[in-house]
Amino acid sequence: MNNKIAWCAIYLLVLVWSVINPADPFTWWLEAVPALVAVPLLFFTRKRFPLTPLVYVLVLAHCCVLFVGAHYTYAEVPLFDTIAHWMGSERNNYDKLGHFAQGFIPAMLAREIMLRNQAVKPGAWCAFLVTCFVLAFSAFYELIEWWVAVATGEGAEAFLGTQGYVWDTQSDMLMALIGAVVALVLLSRFQDKQIAALKLRS
Repeated sequence: MNNKIAWCAIYLLVLVWSVINPADPFTWWLEAVPALVAVPLLFFTRKRFPLTPLVYVLVLAHCCVLFVGAHYTYAEVPLFDTIAHWMGSERNNYDKLGHFAQGFIPAMLAREIMLRNQAVKPGAWCAFLVTCFVLAFSAFYELIEWWVAVATGEGAEAFLGTQGYVWDTQSDMLMALIGAVVALVLLSRFQDKQIAALKLRS
């Protein structure tokens, strides 16, 4: 119970901070929607399909990444402006962290759902299919960004966050791929132990 309270408290604190005086209110909604949708989904599935503690923590981390990007816009996060200055660059790369997370967290979520529904066994095929899912998810998100840009015109510039980089879409998908691979390498065994523990409690 304490973990659930802590999860909700962190989520609400970051949400409230994020929504106070955002850099661009329209962009805030565009960026924050996935994090806002995540909570009802987790709430309504918590009894029928509870997730491992690992995935809940990762989802919370992803929500925080989204809320920070929504507050400042992805091209204007102050810390990453400082990092860019240190590296002699003019580009704010917070969006790359966001797309890394877009691969890292969904990879663990997809892997857990696949394994627990016995759609695939742990191993190479599982890793391959999870990676394919992440790439498909990342590509679909890029399509959403395109559709939003077409529908809203210049108002979507902050949402796209390309900052004049011609290969932004491709590099976003690459970062999601890297995130998925890193998650699979670092967390698969740990996730397997938590899935086994979850089965014993059910």
